[in-house]
Amino acid sequence: MKILDNVKKAVFALLMISGPMHVIGQQDPIYSQYIFNMQTINPAYVGSWQTMGFTALSRNQWVGITGHPTTQTFSFQTPVISQNVGVGLDVILDQLGSERRIILNLDYSYRIKLSDPTSLRFGLKGGFTNYNNDLASLRPFQDNIPDPVLLGAIDNKFMPNVGFGLFLSSPKYYLSLSTPKLFQNKIKENTVNFSRMSETREYYLLGGIVFDLSDRIKFKPTFMTKAAAGSPFQYDLSANFLLADKFWIGGIYRSGDAVGVIAQWIISSRLRVGYAYDFTLTDMKYYHVGVHELMISYEIAFTKKRFASPRYF
Repeated sequence: MKILDNVKKAVFALLMISGPMHVIGQQDPIYSQYIFNMQTINPAYVGSWQTMGFTALSRNQWVGITGHPTTQTFSFQTPVISQNVGVGLDVILDQLGSERRIILNLDYSYRIKLSDPTSLRFGLKGGFTNYNNDLASLRPFQDNIPDPVLLGAIDNKFMPNVGFGLFLSSPKYYLSLSTPKLFQNKIKENTVNFSRMSETREYYLLGGIVFDLSDRIKFKPTFMTKAAAGSPFQYDLSANFLLADKFWIGGIYRSGDAVGVIAQWIISSRLRVGYAYDFTLTDMKYYHVGVHELMISYEIAFTKKRFASPRYF
C-alpha cells in the first residue's frame, strides 16, 4: 500500500507540473523497447542503473518499402559521486528516404533520496542535430524535365537544443516526465524559398510497476503517453512477464498504430539482448512486412554490492 500511495502522490505532482505546458509538434524516433532504456526520452534516467551501461539499438520500420525509416541508437550512462549524479551520452542516426538526422546529446541527472528505496532524479539534456535532405536523390523528373523546387538540398548542420526531465523510482516502480527538446528549430532550403518546422516540443509521461506473481514469475505493466500539437495524442500500453529472472516476454499496443511483441534474454548480470516486432494496424500493413527492433546492453559494476537483481527497468 505504501508503494501505491507514493505512486498516487507522484502522479498528481507530475500532472500538476505538466498541466500548464503548451504542447506542440512531434518528431523524435519512437521505440518499442523504451521500457528497458528511457535515456533518449528522459535525461533524468541516466545513473538509475547504478552501473556503467552501454546500449545499442537498431530499429527498422516498415521493412519492404523502399526508403523505409531506420534508426540506429547508441547510449552510454554512468553514476558518479556516490550514485547521486549520473552522466550520459546518446547518439542517434535517423533516416527516412532522402532525410538524414544525426542527433548527439549529453545527459546529466541529480538524485535526491526520498526514502530508503525511493529517489527522485532531476535531469538536463543538451546537444545538437545535424540535418540533411538531398532532394535531388528523389529523382524528381517527369518527361526528362527536372522540378526546380526539388533540386538542391535542405541542409542545417547545427541545430542546438536542450531538454529536461524528472524520474521518480524505487526497485519496483517508476514515473517519468520529460521533454527532450525545448527549442523549436527551423530548417531552410539552400537554393529556393522553402522552409519547414523541423524540431518541435513534445512531452512524455511514463510509468510502470512490478508485481510478484510467484517466486519465479513477475509481472510488469507499463504505459507511455506522448503529447504534441499537430499530431494525435498517443499512448503505449505494455504488459511483460519476467520468467525465472532470466527472460522477459510480453506485448505492446500503440494507440491507432501498432501491436507488437517484446522479448529480452538476460544472459548475465552484465549482458542483455532484446528483440521487438511490431505489426501496423493502419493501411500501411498491406505494403510492408513489419517493424523489427534489436537491442543489446552491457553493464559494468564498480562495486560488488548487489542492487535490485535483476534490474526491472
